[in-house]
Amino acid sequence: MVQEADAVVVGAGPNGLVAAIALGDAGWDVVVVEAHDEVGGAVSSAEVLAPGYVTDLFSAFYPLAAASPVITGLDLPAHGLRWERAPDVVGHALDDGDAAVLHHDPADTAARLDREAPGDGDAWLELVRQWDSVRDPLLDALFTPFPPTTAAARLLRRLGTQGTLELARLAVTPVRRFGDERFRGKHAPLLFTGNAMHSDVPPDGAGSAIFGWLLVMLGQDVGFPVPRGGAGQLAAAMRRRAESVGVQFVTGARVTGVDVRGRRARGVRLADGSSIQARRAVLADVPAPTLYRDLVGEDRLPSGLRRDLDRFQWDNSTIKVNWGLSSPVPWANPDLAGSGTVHLGVDLDGFVDFAADLSTHREPERPFLLFGQMTTADATRSPAGTESTWAYTHVPHGDWTGARLERHVQRMEDAVERVAPGFRDAVVARHVQSPGDLEGRDPSLVGGAINAGTSGLHQQLFFRPTPGLGRPETFVDGLYLAGASAHPGGGVHGACGWNAARVAIAAQGWSGPVRRRLNRTVWGRLLTPP
Repeated sequence: MVQEADAVVVGAGPNGLVAAIALGDAGWDVVVVEAHDEVGGAVSSAEVLAPGYVTDLFSAFYPLAAASPVITGLDLPAHGLRWERAPDVVGHALDDGDAAVLHHDPADTAARLDREAPGDGDAWLELVRQWDSVRDPLLDALFTPFPPTTAAARLLRRLGTQGTLELARLAVTPVRRFGDERFRGKHAPLLFTGNAMHSDVPPDGAGSAIFGWLLVMLGQDVGFPVPRGGAGQLAAAMRRRAESVGVQFVTGARVTGVDVRGRRARGVRLADGSSIQARRAVLADVPAPTLYRDLVGEDRLPSGLRRDLDRFQWDNSTIKVNWGLSSPVPWANPDLAGSGTVHLGVDLDGFVDFAADLSTHREPERPFLLFGQMTTADATRSPAGTESTWAYTHVPHGDWTGARLERHVQRMEDAVERVAPGFRDAVVARHVQSPGDLEGRDPSLVGGAINAGTSGLHQQLFFRPTPGLGRPETFVDGLYLAGASAHPGGGVHGACGWNAARVAIAAQGWSGPVRRRLNRTVWGRLLTPP
């Protein structure tokens, strides 16, 4: 067992792995402590259906990873990562047999939209041109510590005042309104709304348009790629990259506490009674409530932070069902056969109804599903002529076990059957993951919440995870929040871990004492009870 290191990283999810790599690249002696035997967190795959069928147990498609300057800068292909892509990016299946499809080539997408509603193709291409003009500074702004002053200045210079105001308006616009303003037909709004619903912001809620716009534009830019051989191959490549710069891994070891002495993080305590000392920093790839309440300890928290944590809002729970099929999905509309991801279960009005069910804690009678055709995206995922598939849907927090769980799984299968008659007949194996199952396999998915906290505007930017500076620093010197509860939030982009590592490195430089005094002053004022 490693006894001491420059830095201890708690958790080997993608953010923890990126943090470890960044510290290792800077010459730090780093040890990563992971409770499970394998690294990756919610980037994991296994054969849980039948021999030869590979299932991504959590996340599956990675547009954010493919576009993130953090992930792309790691040169993971040199460490074994291979990306694969489906013939088409995303589809939306409607119960009447109609379908919207996002193709890889924007011109093909525009042509399809124009066939439904003349003029929508030009509107689509205008959005793509706008994306091309802001892509690099926008991604830099999204994935750097808050406030992103340099990237924001680049955006302002590129867009000018009017363009910047338009982007700001997009950032607070509901996706339902966005679709009404931009398009005449329903296909384009379906694509934007379905992608917006990857977050937990309702379609008529402020800020939902920016999520849909970002994912759709990334789909036109880098597609929705998957790691060849399963999501676990992405985590494995990241581990190899970390080990190439000397990072050490301690797996099968659960951290039970952060050792805080003299207002500074000095290391971590493990469940077996041992400890690892940290000479410089502790970085935690865990949800914010877990870090503060469980690892630091409720008795150490300032009263203002306890108040803010009481208001912390999780995103909705998730139920995921994995199926092994004996044949390709029998879509009623064959145009969906090439889409790696298919949205289904609802139409444009149905999105609103579904979101209302979640907001009022009702069981959705017509759930919205995100459906993955994994063998379509990567031929290694199941035997030739078959398909490895999954679907997930969000549900309110609560007890999702027994008959209640099975009833909702049946609703999910009914939704697939409506747009792919004969689907049930093709199923050779089924594996259900309840919210409790998801959390049991990855404790960071508290209650089956996959975003480490709501994406609502009230808990984003400098409100994430609690009102403050939106930065990785905590009220404890040398302790950094490196998980998805930190800005910029959920998704496999690595920015939360990267930001924490860069801030930890900067704190060791000439400006370190000033940074620590400023951090203590700011936290002291923020956490003073009103």
